[in-house]
Amino acid sequence: MRIFPILAALVVSVVMYMAIFERDTLLTLTGKADGDAVVAQTDATDDGPDPSQVAEQTLVKVVVQRSTAKELASAVIVRGQTAAARTVDVESETSAIVTSPPLRKGAKVSAGETLCALDLGTRGAAKSEAQARRAEAQSRVPEAASRVKEAQARLDETLIRLNAAEKLGEGGFSSTTQLATAQAAVAAARANLSSAEAGLNAATSGIEAADAAVAGADAEIGRLTLKAPFDGLLESDTAELGSLLQKGSLCARVIQLDPIKLVGFVPETEVERVTLGAQAQARLAAADRQIGGQVTFISRSSDPATRTFRIEIDVPNADLSIRDGQTAEIAIASDGVDAHLLPQSALTLNDDGTLGVRVIDDADVVAFIPVRLIRDTPQGVWVMGPPATSNVIVLGQEYVTAGVTVAPTYREVTQ
Repeated sequence: MRIFPILAALVVSVVMYMAIFERDTLLTLTGKADGDAVVAQTDATDDGPDPSQVAEQTLVKVVVQRSTAKELASAVIVRGQTAAARTVDVESETSAIVTSPPLRKGAKVSAGETLCALDLGTRGAAKSEAQARRAEAQSRVPEAASRVKEAQARLDETLIRLNAAEKLGEGGFSSTTQLATAQAAVAAARANLSSAEAGLNAATSGIEAADAAVAGADAEIGRLTLKAPFDGLLESDTAELGSLLQKGSLCARVIQLDPIKLVGFVPETEVERVTLGAQAQARLAAADRQIGGQVTFISRSSDPATRTFRIEIDVPNADLSIRDGQTAEIAIASDGVDAHLLPQSALTLNDDGTLGVRVIDDADVVAFIPVRLIRDTPQGVWVMGPPATSNVIVLGQEYVTAGVTVAPTYREVTQ
């Protein structure tokens, strides 16, 4: 029988019992109790911990970055896309059969070039009829004019006779019957003149009506030729030969790409920094190509959904290499500003929901300063608002409020 393991187990059991249940007795036996009493007596005679150290331990610890404002080339950065300077759907204004062969999409066209020619039909006959009516109306004018002259001459003659009858009547050499006859003749001559003048007016009106009919026929014939409104490219095939175009049917779509426009939407916080004529640079995302132009339009009305303002920039595109609808990152030149480069995590909101940062002064007291975002970069955000030199809390700002004293740890960052 192995007695030594049994004895070892008993010894260990006794030691553990003394260490747990009879600790004071064990310390007394080993002399530790006396030493603790001496230490306790010594501590009782001490004055206690330094109050300043206790206050230091109760302050919230934060990490502070010393930030100095730097001048930032403050270009307004927006994302947008290219757009054709002009896009027009050439549509038919009448109904007719297409008689011209089609032009294929992508073809260059010049202003005034025929895109779709339509069948004349009976429009030529209608024009000839209108011209014949005009000629007939014109032939009536000389006859009507001569009748007016004849009626005027007769009226003059009757007026002379009436005047003579009145003179003779005053001397007693003419009877009342002769005077009445002269007066009746004058009235008849005047009625005849009025009738002749009405005939002349009718003939003139006939000419005007015929002219209007001829003009209408010419306009209808002019609608049979659909032409390109400007130099550009066909974005669709023209109407096929033999197809019927109704009023409003599409003949072709023409776009103008030189110059091409850059279209972007600027937020309301940045729109005041954009001016007409400002230089702008853009990078096309797909082609990784830089292009430039000038701002030609700034909307006065914001988009009701996004509260942004449309801007347009004209860019030369003589080789037509820039396409309609390409994504572009646009930088619009603006006056430089002094701004701070801070970690994005340093931004916070106050109780009113205002975006800003928390800073400390020389006495380590916290203050809240509203900021305005200028630019977002991989290195951080550029903001305006804090003084030129500021101690910005970059860690722990969510746990303090304005007016609280903190225990800062400074972190130097090279901007």
